[in-house]
Amino acid sequence: MATFLALVFGLHIAGGSVALLAGVTAICAPKGGRLHRRAGNIFFMAMIVLASFAAVLAVLRPGQIINLFIAAFALYLVATAWLTARRPSGVAGKAEKVALAVSLTLCAPFALIIFQLVSGIRIFATAFAIKGAILIALSSFAAVIALAATGDARVVLRGGISGRSRIARHLWRMCVGLTLATGSAFTNGFARFLPGPYHVPLLFFLPQFIPLILLAYWMTRTWRAGERADMVIAPK
Repeated sequence: MATFLALVFGLHIAGGSVALLAGVTAICAPKGGRLHRRAGNIFFMAMIVLASFAAVLAVLRPGQIINLFIAAFALYLVATAWLTARRPSGVAGKAEKVALAVSLTLCAPFALIIFQLVSGIRIFATAFAIKGAILIALSSFAAVIALAATGDARVVLRGGISGRSRIARHLWRMCVGLTLATGSAFTNGFARFLPGPYHVPLLFFLPQFIPLILLAYWMTRTWRAGERADMVIAPK
């Protein structure tokens, strides 16, 4: 079992390393060009490897079950982002309905926990107190997943998505996926190489905000392009 876990952990790290390199390349490359498309495809495949083996580790290693949910969320984000870029404008099918079902399933535990906090009715026990930083993280995840589920519902009900809304859907889901990969690398990976007991310096939290800053830049350009915007947003 130890050998198997070492192999899974190695594949998880390899997938994450490739995802970081490909993700940074894709987000910085001219949009719609060959480099952007190839880097995006590599990022998508690397994230599948990263998240799949993260899910295995979450099940096999004690105290890591929360990472099973995070892995599923990362897979969902990059898969729907990739599908949005591959689909023609204004087209939706079974895959989008499956995405809606997945996002609603991911929303369910957060909805129950929030209901429990607001109502005071104890539905299930948690292994930790939901307050402070944990409450902030929980609320942030709940907001992002609710946003994703709302977007999925719009795509299904409208029978597709086009223009700048399509670009925005692709952008934010890919960038949040890259944010999760970056956060995992610096706060859960690189921090373990520091001397002494495991701890995460404040500096190691900063890199995960870089994809979000770049997301804000590209979202601004997308919205300024108007409804005639296409999947290509080439810099001047």
